[in-house]
Amino acid sequence: MAAERRKIAVICSYTVSLANFRLKLLQAMVDNGHEVVALGPERHAPTIKALADIGVAFMPIPMARAGLDPVADVKTLAMLWARLRRISPDVVLCYTMKPIIYGLIAARLAGVRERHALVTGLGYIFSREAKNLRLSLIRAIATRLYRVALHGHGRVFVYNEADTEDIRVGGMVDDFTRIVPVPGSGVDFDRFRPMKVPVGDPVFLMVARLLRHKGIVEFVEAARQLRARHQNARFQILGRFDPGPLAISRQEIDGWAEEGVVEYLGEADDVRPFVAACTVFVLPSYYREGIPRSILEAMATGRAIITADTPGCRATVVHGENGLIVPPRDPAELAAAMKRFIDDPLLAWQMGRRSLDVARAQFDVRAVNHLLLEKMDLLNADA
Repeated sequence: MAAERRKIAVICSYTVSLANFRLKLLQAMVDNGHEVVALGPERHAPTIKALADIGVAFMPIPMARAGLDPVADVKTLAMLWARLRRISPDVVLCYTMKPIIYGLIAARLAGVRERHALVTGLGYIFSREAKNLRLSLIRAIATRLYRVALHGHGRVFVYNEADTEDIRVGGMVDDFTRIVPVPGSGVDFDRFRPMKVPVGDPVFLMVARLLRHKGIVEFVEAARQLRARHQNARFQILGRFDPGPLAISRQEIDGWAEEGVVEYLGEADDVRPFVAACTVFVLPSYYREGIPRSILEAMATGRAIITADTPGCRATVVHGENGLIVPPRDPAELAAAMKRFIDDPLLAWQMGRRSLDVARAQFDVRAVNHLLLEKMDLLNADA
């Protein structure tokens, strides 16, 4: 049975992510005959053009991605309500914390019946590392807000079991059958293609927002330990600075670069040339990722992975087959894992081939998007 044509509003907290992470999903919605409007905080011209090229309209909203500012958040909620009243969508899909909380509450107030959440990772405040009183208070507040936002109709798509468990234990969903596990955001094999592992000095690449709980400090310390004896090895960081309280500063990055420990590559909308130039991809995050898209893209390129034994990250690696899993916040173990690739140049090639197999079998974006549309009753048999 074909799905009827619907108007869909997709709400995010970072406009660039609409093109970088969700373009194929938005395209699939359009291809299935639906009208789609995307809402995000920044007027990012390349993203807006990419959306227009596939027939998706864009509408700006005021939203701070990080931080707690009740006045600003109430303004966000009010503006989202006004925008949704104007759009009058049949379906709303929100992803990441603030859009889920304020977007779904606004959607309910605006009378939107079908409201779906894509939990791409509950984030650092729900990790075992977040133990201090302030973070515990923020976690309690976030749990209550999620409970309000996720009440009612619609699906709650979750990337990993740890997030599913927290949603259950916190009573964030009134009907647990609404929780649907999905294998991350998937990876586009038309965009990320297998590339030969470069010959020559080993290059270890980390791609992440510049946040401490992404494991950047541990990566730098591991690089420092290895550089003492393996000066031919290179350690690179690619990623944007973040306004959050646990952000890495420009001064820290510049200091590490001047020391000669790591190379900071800046930020890039297209990570493919950087991933293609690396030997091994590293993400020692203890952030409580969903399933890191950066790892999936590296796997699709045919790269071995080193990552931390944390929810989301460990879901991408079969230890000893397509990469190595190390304890979180342990620079010595991280250095030991990278040293294995320095000592055995063939290992990156062998594990990289296996990464590609795993990515194709489990994380194809077309299969992921088909599942999402199916569960939201948006599939059109005639599309």
